[in-house]
Amino acid sequence: MPNNNRWTANDLRDLSGKVIVVTGGNSGIGYEAALQFARKRARVVLACRDLGKARIAVDQIKAASPDAELDAMQLDLANLASVRGFTDAFHIQHRKLDVLCNNAGVMALPYRQTVDGFEMQFGTNHLGHFALTGLLLDLLLATDSSRVVTVSSGAHRMGRIRFDDLQWKTGYRKWFAYGQSKLANLLFTFELQRRIDAVGANLISVACHPGYAATNLQAAGPRMQGSSFLESLMDIGNRLFSQSAAMGALPTLYAATASEVRGGDYIGPDSIGELWGSPVKVACSAAAHDTAAASRLWEISERLTNVHYDSLTPPQAHATATRQNP
Repeated sequence: MPNNNRWTANDLRDLSGKVIVVTGGNSGIGYEAALQFARKRARVVLACRDLGKARIAVDQIKAASPDAELDAMQLDLANLASVRGFTDAFHIQHRKLDVLCNNAGVMALPYRQTVDGFEMQFGTNHLGHFALTGLLLDLLLATDSSRVVTVSSGAHRMGRIRFDDLQWKTGYRKWFAYGQSKLANLLFTFELQRRIDAVGANLISVACHPGYAATNLQAAGPRMQGSSFLESLMDIGNRLFSQSAAMGALPTLYAATASEVRGGDYIGPDSIGELWGSPVKVACSAAAHDTAAASRLWEISERLTNVHYDSLTPPQAHATATRQNP
């Protein structure tokens, strides 16, 4: 018998008055999440590298929900100058931010570098979102009960943080580089929550993953590699084994809105292997909860991006100050 208690997009509460940013909101999981947020009357900002595609997505969402409030803004996470340009423009247009969905990403690409010289997957998936969150932190902290939702992947389990070669200058392996970037997403999520807790801010940091969802993400790497065979293979896999992008967006929607979600939660599909299904709290690898690695990655990320979370005290510093000033 079906489980009638499974959470669906129909369980989304009214989001009137909320401001939500979705990176990569023009396609795939980001588009489906933006569509549902807008349907529930949130003001949704689609932050996308290709502004033309973002505007097309806005038109499509408005066709489904004519009263939807949407903006398309340019954001290239592989370019820190673009990240700063986006956040500067966002501050001019908005005085609050209820939910930041760190959704956009790249997967299993041939070796490429960002504008700033970072390995593309680490630079886009982790460093770009690290900088974005830090530069919007003042608005998040100024907004009651705000959330940062960062999209990771089950592939984080095959990742390790190569502190000796974060940018894969040697021995590049695209899937392991992807795994590193997705593990970095989780280390960031949990370290952010620890720092939030240390200052008692009314903000939570949550991670999620979509399972195996059919999007254009799977084809991007083979297409860049010029392999029509691998692109066809990915297409067959999507057709036979994946769930829809709409289903893949449910963990993001749940993490962003459900009242039972707590800071530091990790949300994914409820099936065996977490490939398909409805959103529930799931487990992650032990490496994702390595506090020493998280703190070290945080410090490196601040240095590489030149974005500093000065309003959030590191947990160790907070504990020391508490002992000295009982």
